Amino acid sequence: MVAGFVDRSGGAGGGVGLPETGRILSEQADEVDALRGHHQRLLAERDRLNVLAGTVSRTIAELEQSRKDGNHMTINRPENLFEGVTPSQYEDNMRDFPELAEEAARRAVTMSQADADTAHRERTAQMIRLAELMAAGHPAGADPVQTEIDAQYRALTELRAVSTEEYRAIGRSIVDNETWRAAYEAIVPGLAAYQRDAIEAYATTRLS
Repeated sequence: MVAGFVDRSGGAGGGVGLPETGRILSEQADEVDALRGHHQRLLAERDRLNVLAGTVSRTIAELEQSRKDGNHMTINRPENLFEGVTPSQYEDNMRDFPELAEEAARRAVTMSQADADTAHRERTAQMIRLAELMAAGHPAGADPVQTEIDAQYRALTELRAVSTEEYRAIGRSIVDNETWRAAYEAIVPGLAAYQRDAIEAYATTRLS
C-alpha cells in the first residue's frame, strides 16, 4: 500500500495520502454526476425548444399564407404552447427573479406532470385571449386587457408578494428574455410587447 507519491527525482514526496486521494476521487465522481445531471437538463431543454421551434415554424407558415390571402392577423391557437416543459424547469425559466424562482422550485417538487400540463394549458389560453384583444384593436390599458392582466398578477402573487417595480421588471423580461419572447410571438407577432405594455399600464394604474 502506498501512502504517498514518489517524486521525479526518485525520493519520497510529502505526497497525497489516502484520505486526500479519496477526496479527489470523490470530487471526480461528484463532477461526473453533476455533468450527467446537467446533460439531462440540456436534453430536456433541447426537447422543449424543439417543440417551441415547431410552433414558431407553423406560425410563420400561417402568417405567410395569411398575407397571401390578404388577411390582417392570424392567431396561433395551440392547446398547450408549453408542451414538454417539466416542473423542474420552472426555476431555470425564472432565473432573472431568484425569489420567485426559489418559490416556483419549491412548489414544483410537489407538482405532477399532469398538474403542470393543466397549468400550461390555462396559461396558453390566457395568452390567446390577450392576442384576441390585441387583434380586436384594444389598447394595452383598456379594461378587458387589464382584467386579463389582473388575473395573471393575482396568480403570480399566489407564489409570493410581488412589488410594483418587480412586476414591471417581469413585463420587460417578456420582451428582453429570448425564450419568453419567442413563446409570445409564437401566438402572434407583437404579443410580447403588448403584454409588456399591458403590465406597465396595470402597474401604473392599479399598483402605484
